[in-house]
Amino acid sequence: MRAVHSTLFSFFLMVILTQNISCKKPQETYVANILEQYFEQNILNSDFIVSYASVGNEDITAQYDGYIFRLLKKTYLDGPMTATKDGVTYTGTWSSTADYGKLVISITQPTPPAEFIFLNREWRFTEKALPVMKLAPWGSSADIVLHMKRQ
Repeated sequence: MRAVHSTLFSFFLMVILTQNISCKKPQETYVANILEQYFEQNILNSDFIVSYASVGNEDITAQYDGYIFRLLKKTYLDGPMTATKDGVTYTGTWSSTADYGKLVISITQPTPPAEFIFLNREWRFTEKALPVMKLAPWGSSADIVLHMKRQ
């Protein structure tokens, strides 16, 4: 009789364990949306140069000659950013809104040159027709323009 009870107990234990294992949720995998995919494939980890920069009627593009800018991925909405010229690399961060309408640039380490004051701000995309990102100040109608061209 004990053998029967032991066999039944083993059977019920196996059924319970099997049910618990099969009831576990499968590992969920995040699938990037179309905007995230576009941003990752066309902007992140790519080299950009300033192809045009102006404040009012003053063209200040020449201040950025030789700089290579790169947005790196931490998440789809933020990450580190670098600016390199003549072997010197400046580091900072970038971030964006979920609809990729806004781009915040902050390059701060080591002490960046004065021309980065112009770059370090909140920008809005006026056009994302790559290879050129066309930007204007976020929340402002100031006559400021930045075009960054993918290399």
